[in-house]
Amino acid sequence: MRRWPVDHRRRGRRRLSSWIWFLLASFSVAGLVLFMVQHYHHQQDPSQLLLERDTRTEMVSPTRLNFTEEVTSASSFSRQLAEQMTLAKAYVFIAKEHNNLHLAWELSSKIRSCQLLLSKAAMRGQPISLDEAKPIISGLSALIYKAQDAHYDIATTMMTMKSHIQALEERANAATVQTTIFGQLVAEALPKSLHCLMIKLTSDWLIEPSRHELADENRNSPRLVDNNLYHFCIFSDNLIATSVVVNSTVSNADHPKQLVFHIVTNRVSYKAMQAWFLSNDFKGSAIEIRSIEEFSWLNASYSPVVKQLLDTDARAYYFGEQTSQDTISEPKVRNPKYLSLLNHLRFYIPEIYPQLEKIVFLDDDVVVQKDLTPLFSLDLHGNVNGAVETCLEAFHRYYKYLNFSNPLISSKFDPQACGWAFGMNVFDLIAWRKANVTARYHYWQEQNRERTLWKLGTLPPGLLSFYGLTEPLDRRWHVLGLGYDVNIDNRLIETAAVIHYNGNMKPWLKLGIGRYKPFWLRFLNSSHPYLQDCVTA
Repeated sequence: MRRWPVDHRRRGRRRLSSWIWFLLASFSVAGLVLFMVQHYHHQQDPSQLLLERDTRTEMVSPTRLNFTEEVTSASSFSRQLAEQMTLAKAYVFIAKEHNNLHLAWELSSKIRSCQLLLSKAAMRGQPISLDEAKPIISGLSALIYKAQDAHYDIATTMMTMKSHIQALEERANAATVQTTIFGQLVAEALPKSLHCLMIKLTSDWLIEPSRHELADENRNSPRLVDNNLYHFCIFSDNLIATSVVVNSTVSNADHPKQLVFHIVTNRVSYKAMQAWFLSNDFKGSAIEIRSIEEFSWLNASYSPVVKQLLDTDARAYYFGEQTSQDTISEPKVRNPKYLSLLNHLRFYIPEIYPQLEKIVFLDDDVVVQKDLTPLFSLDLHGNVNGAVETCLEAFHRYYKYLNFSNPLISSKFDPQACGWAFGMNVFDLIAWRKANVTARYHYWQEQNRERTLWKLGTLPPGLLSFYGLTEPLDRRWHVLGLGYDVNIDNRLIETAAVIHYNGNMKPWLKLGIGRYKPFWLRFLNSSHPYLQDCVTA
């Protein structure tokens, strides 16, 4: 077989070209700079980089070409073209920096020819021949030699590239923050169809006084305080999400008439909530709707969190003007949902329901898939909170949620303690009152007036308030992540008692993860005429 002569220096040069191709593919501009320095130390004619190929005619395999293997093969013209093209791209950048626009244009023209040839080879499924590759590689080699001959100042080029690196990093950070903020805005926004539904139901409530009498009867039902029944509480202003939680729970219960749901919402959603749950049958379960404004005792003089949520500085922190540095430091905690008192109502359950002994708390972004009544017979071993732990990954340990540089935290808590999840919790209210967990919560909220122990939210104070009082539950009771993790195993989802769409990608939003939406949609009463009208409208 006749081959063109290639010495070891040429092979070394090809290896360098391979490295520059790899580095650019990894978006490493810094690596590219290092390569350019090495490249200038080897002042050789790049036109001699062409390797001799076997020119004899070979039988073409009937199988289609694997182009990925072709491009990575050391003996293929495709790989040599890719390497030459990558090196030429580096010189386009350098030529532009030195205002040599004609050279940059010539290199770009050859690069386009190279890309076109590679594209044709991939489409036809056959390797590139010597006749096809030779003119392009020769042309690129001549231009690269011309770029070398320009003797660009390497130090200046390195400084220029360094400034570009810094600029790109700043743009990437800004884009990350912007993506986070946009995601939060979308997650908190109410879709038009749901807003339409709320208006229709509110109108029904206002024009039908008979519904008010029925609501009063339900509120006075003895079932609401019967500890022989199974009690669930949901605190939300999202009508359709709350409906799915209730419907999925009763649909999977062995005895749905023994279930009691205690729903607390705000004055804006109260009328629509009442109209919806009064006009739909949930298999005979008892449903109580209350407004948070009824709890006159939950005021700034009693609750530190109410005082903080009404604080001007706190509201300015969320709604006022923010510096770019503040936004970059922690964009997630600026989410206005943390200003909702409904979000903190979970810490006052024993006071809201003073006659109850045990209750299951459900977030409004969960779907129940199994009968939850066995939760009420679980032995919590004297603990207050039964919850699924989330410390299989390191970032769900206490030190990720709390500021352990503060001695008040570091002296009382183990940084490696396992975190757990809100969203599906069974609370022993007798043990809660005995341990006075709400007072613990108040203490830690007072200590965090300046937001030095944690950023706003409910999980960090929950970890502190229920420290040493939490009973780990089997993971199958509560599977999380359906609002952000696209890679959850379907087997894990199907065997879970409760699945949780925590994250911004809620199932009632367009940005919800498609493969998880059916689990939620199966419990949506999509046949309701109001819902159909609003969706089609």
